[in-house]
Amino acid sequence: MSKAEFIRRMIFILIGVSLEAVALEIFLVPNGIIDGGITGISIMLSHITGLALGLFLFLLNLPFMILGYKHMGKTFTITSLGAIVVLSLLTVLFTEVPAFTQDPLLAAVFGGIFLGIGIGLVIRNGGTSDGTEIVAVLFNKSIPFSVGETVMFFNIFILGCAGFVFGWNHAMYSLIAYFIAFKMIDITVEGLESSKSVWIISDKHTEIGDTLNDRLGRGVTYLNGEGAYSGDDKQVIFTVVTRLEEAKLKNIVNEIDPSAFLAIGDIHDVKGGNFKKRNIH
Repeated sequence: MSKAEFIRRMIFILIGVSLEAVALEIFLVPNGIIDGGITGISIMLSHITGLALGLFLFLLNLPFMILGYKHMGKTFTITSLGAIVVLSLLTVLFTEVPAFTQDPLLAAVFGGIFLGIGIGLVIRNGGTSDGTEIVAVLFNKSIPFSVGETVMFFNIFILGCAGFVFGWNHAMYSLIAYFIAFKMIDITVEGLESSKSVWIISDKHTEIGDTLNDRLGRGVTYLNGEGAYSGDDKQVIFTVVTRLEEAKLKNIVNEIDPSAFLAIGDIHDVKGGNFKKRNIH
């Protein structure tokens, strides 16, 4: 990674943790609403002990950063540690800033939005501001659950504990905030316009391919395949479209060959090739 690229990433990570700090200290924490992961534990410990949230964010995440060095690499550890240090300091600075709203629902919604965008920016630029996923990766080989399942179970447990610390109404608001943040992370990391990979098997592959190229402006690739049962040679059409073009593509395939096999999947990063296209007509 070049020095310029590293600086660019750190700038976006700084923006991300700033948004996280705003979400925590100006929306969520003043209204007794928590996030999942190490951040959620830190909020509860801060509430119980009266000590600064930033202190727990740093102390609880630090061991996982050290443990994660071996598994995640030097660059990831440096960027993540930097994100956690800055987040911890900003939460201390923002403690005296009055809450934007005393309405817990508004706090959950807007806190979740700011938090999700902030976390998404950090993740998108190669870091993390919460050690939960590192914990899940470290224990992944010794437990019969995926990383995603481990994180989910961990967060459900934390959000459940919030009911005993802040009351069950606040725990339910925390669940709203967590869900909104989760969706905003996806949008920030993957982008608003996710693309679709398309696989088509049809005896009219040439006609379908030419029509997709002409009417959608999409380049297509023909792949050689063989039916496992019949042993017949098959031509497989592969292309990439946006989700806005998905319905148009289905109509084209159905018009030409209603019996064609069509498989469509989500993809989140497309570079090169003929992805930039001509206008639909």
